[in-house]
Amino acid sequence: MGTLPEGRYGKRPVRRSPLTRGLVIAAALLFGAGVAFVAYLNLGSAPISAERAVFENLPDNRMRFTFDVSRDEPARAAACVVRVRSVNGAETGRREVYVPPGGSPQRVETVITGSAEPVTAEVFGCSYQVPEYLSTPERPSE
Repeated sequence: MGTLPEGRYGKRPVRRSPLTRGLVIAAALLFGAGVAFVAYLNLGSAPISAERAVFENLPDNRMRFTFDVSRDEPARAAACVVRVRSVNGAETGRREVYVPPGGSPQRVETVITGSAEPVTAEVFGCSYQVPEYLSTPERPSE
């Protein structure tokens, strides 16, 4: 029973040398480390984060919104996009808010006007890329 019938069990597996097997494993580990590094850069902690503090309804579909901005570089100005939502969850108003250099966390207040009565407000996102037209702090109006 030493030999198998030819063609019945397919080709015999090709044996790779230990060096080839080691190179394949090293390449796979290197690729995995690269993917993990890119994921960390893209999904790691954000340099700026914001948290809702208080929101209050005002007349004429407006809402006063106060939020706290934390950033890894408090000496840099930032811009945050905030929005209000109506009772059905639709976004009904949005605005960009200038966040001047300062402490971290820093409390910011603004007034957002919606196209319908707002029931909640939230921070959509923040960035260090401040548009030129948003270079001065705003003053909430009532």
